[in-house]
Amino acid sequence: MKILFYLPTADSAAWQRDFVRALPEAELREWRAGDTAPADFAVVWRPPRELLAGRDDLRAIFNLGAGVDAILALEHDQPGTLPRNVPLIRLEDTGMAPQMAEYVTHAVLRYLRRFDEYQTLQRERRWEVLEPHPRGTFTVGVLGLGVLGAHVAQTLASFGVPVRGYSRSARQVDNVTTFAGEAQFDAFLDGVQVLVNLLPHTPDTRDILNARTFAKLARGARLINVARGAHLVEQDLLDALASGQLAAATLDVFRDEPLPHDHPFWQNPRVTITPHVSALTLREDSVAQIARKIEALRRGEAVGGIVDINRGY
Repeated sequence: MKILFYLPTADSAAWQRDFVRALPEAELREWRAGDTAPADFAVVWRPPRELLAGRDDLRAIFNLGAGVDAILALEHDQPGTLPRNVPLIRLEDTGMAPQMAEYVTHAVLRYLRRFDEYQTLQRERRWEVLEPHPRGTFTVGVLGLGVLGAHVAQTLASFGVPVRGYSRSARQVDNVTTFAGEAQFDAFLDGVQVLVNLLPHTPDTRDILNARTFAKLARGARLINVARGAHLVEQDLLDALASGQLAAATLDVFRDEPLPHDHPFWQNPRVTITPHVSALTLREDSVAQIARKIEALRRGEAVGGIVDINRGY
C-alpha cells in the first residue's frame, strides 16, 4: 500500500512519523514536484493541482482538516484537478467539537454577562454596575448544524439561553429551535442577539455575513465567526459596528491570514481577534481516524466524511 503525503507546514515530519506508526505496513512518501509514481491513497492539506490531477490510480484523497474549501476552489478554478470517481474525504470532528464549544460558549457568556463592556469600563477607570441581559431573551443563532454546529448549539442551550439553529436541509437538535432552507433564513435571523457562524464555505455561503444579514438581527447584536473569513463582508461589519446595528464581534477567521498589520479590525475596540485557534486539528486523533478509514476502504467497507463535490461539504 502506497500513500502520498503533502502538508506544507513546520510539523509535517511529526505527522509523517505518526502515520508510519499507525500504518506500519504502508509505504508513505512525501510528495515532491514531478512525482507521478503510483499511489493508493493521498493524505493532503492545501495541495497543488499537480499532485492530484490525473491521479486515477488513487482509491481516496484524505483532507487533513474538516474544511475542504481550498481543494474545491482549485477544482472550481481549474476543472479536472480532482480525479474522477476518487472520493474526497474530510476529517470528522477529531476532538474539534469540544474545543469549538468552549470557544463559542466563552464568547457568548462574555457578551451575556457584559464582560466585554466591563473591560472598557476598566480601561476608563469607571466603577459602574451594568444591567444584566435577560437570559430568557438573549437569543443565540447558530448558522450551520453539522457535527460542530450541532454540538455548539446543544452546549449553549444547556446554559439556559434560547438557541436557534439554521441549516440547508431540515435537522432536529435537542433543545434547539431549528430552521432550514432559504425560505426560513430571515425568520431564523429575526431578533437574534448573538449570531454564530459555523457554515461550510461554499459558493452559496460566501459573503453570507453581510449588511442584509446584520439588518435582520436585533439592534446591538453580536457576531461570532469561527468558520471561514470568506463568509464575512468586512466593510459591512465595520459599517454595522459604526451604526450600532452590531455592538461587537469576535472573529477567529479572516480573508487574509495572518491578518495584515494595517487591517482596521486591529484598531476597532469592538472587535475581538484570535488567530484561527477556535478548534485546532489534533494530530493523534486525526491520524487514527484516517488510518481506520484507510483500513476500512481496503476491506471494502463504507466510511464517513465523503464530500459531496456539488454541495461543497
